[in-house]
Amino acid sequence: MLDGASSWRLHLAQNAALIAISLLFLPIDTLVIAISYILQCFQSHNSARRRIRQSRGFRPKTILVTGLGMTKGLTLARIFYQTGHNVIGADFEPYDIPVCGRLSKAISRFYSLSRVQGSTGDSNYAQDLLEIIQKEKVDLWVSCSGVASAVDDGHAQELISQHHPPCRSIQFNAGTTSTLHEKHSFIQQTAQLGLPIPETHNVTSRAAVHKILNVPAKKKYILKSVGVDDANRGDMTLLPRRTMSETYSHIATVPISPSTPWVLQQYVRGKEYCTHALVIDGHVRAFLACPSSELLMHYEALPPSSPLSRAMLHFTQVFAGRSGEGFTGHLSFDFLVEELVTEKGVEMVLQPIECNPRAHTAVALFAGQETALTEAYLSALSPPNGLRLERDPVLPAHHPPGFYWIGHDLVTLVLYPLLVLLRGRMSLRAYLNGCTAFVRHVLFWKDGTFEIWDPLPWWWLYHVYWPGQFLWCILRRRRWSRVNVSTTKMFGC
Repeated sequence: MLDGASSWRLHLAQNAALIAISLLFLPIDTLVIAISYILQCFQSHNSARRRIRQSRGFRPKTILVTGLGMTKGLTLARIFYQTGHNVIGADFEPYDIPVCGRLSKAISRFYSLSRVQGSTGDSNYAQDLLEIIQKEKVDLWVSCSGVASAVDDGHAQELISQHHPPCRSIQFNAGTTSTLHEKHSFIQQTAQLGLPIPETHNVTSRAAVHKILNVPAKKKYILKSVGVDDANRGDMTLLPRRTMSETYSHIATVPISPSTPWVLQQYVRGKEYCTHALVIDGHVRAFLACPSSELLMHYEALPPSSPLSRAMLHFTQVFAGRSGEGFTGHLSFDFLVEELVTEKGVEMVLQPIECNPRAHTAVALFAGQETALTEAYLSALSPPNGLRLERDPVLPAHHPPGFYWIGHDLVTLVLYPLLVLLRGRMSLRAYLNGCTAFVRHVLFWKDGTFEIWDPLPWWWLYHVYWPGQFLWCILRRRRWSRVNVSTTKMFGC
């Protein structure tokens, strides 16, 4: 893949090739959605929603879902729609390219939001949300933040609580969001709550890094940017390097300063996992865990009954419970699980390395639990009581399908490896393994965007939204290293 050192001609060719692929598959994908609309005539989806709405005692709520261009927002909007509620959608639309979620059948009305101006809470964004909530008489706001707008959603939650208290928000306040969002403050907060943490240092200069690394020890560390840094996000270089000269040379390339602090965190040798939890008033209402990676594009839920899943649930429950009654929002942790050999055998040790105080794309793994998950969200509208507090969290159904994104897999498992194969840099066996994985995903997994009863967002994502982004990059000569199809994020370089 390309990076910042690659020539503009290669970046231009990359964008043009992806637009050409979109055009090549346009007839096939258009046929797919045409067949989907025909099959809808023989399905009972609409009648099932109608039965729910006509059932005795059912009172539909009006739910605002933001972040509708991402899989997590679209997934939750569809779940609320399927269970009979009225869903309002809202999101940013970069470069005036409509996001795929606004085309969803689940959305009764969509609003394009003002771009946030930073983390100070002084943008029009929070005011936009408040006006939408007041106009639409929204009962519940479910925030599905991106990385850049997480703290701004916290400011919006405070504004909404102050000026329109009838609307509950699934969103932490600004202070809590900022604390959990920043790596160093999250680690400090976790330690204060009495939970285990890896050794972590907040560093504001190269000298501070050298001082820590020069202490004689066998520990390894990883440098992580505190803020959003697309260019350095994927750098997992272990420090110190083999020689002092290599260590100093690497650190010299890292832009550390008091205004751009970094985190030096102890490297834990283990497998990475991530979690998604819905927390309401300090209680975990829904939870799942799955294997993770630096750029996660394939999702498989851990069995809820597995010891590892139960351990991560326990950690989340303790963290949420000790954070107080007003602790409400989406809570996602990244863990490294280290295997230690003890006298009692092999012990699995959880090490929390990051927290994302926002919804996780893994929420798609709640497939089959739509009714229970909706009830969990709507419990935020009820005052706390003993009965509500004793409820067990909603967990994934047994044996849920894995989730993938066909556009991502087509490029990364089939087309790009084919180019590498033809250049003699990949074995035929390795290429065929990738193709086999692609076929297995298509046959047995579920696409994160496609629904047969709501196919248009999937078509729009690959034939309008992403081609529009690539065309914009050509016109503005913007370089990028990779994209995340599930979150529609493009990583600059």
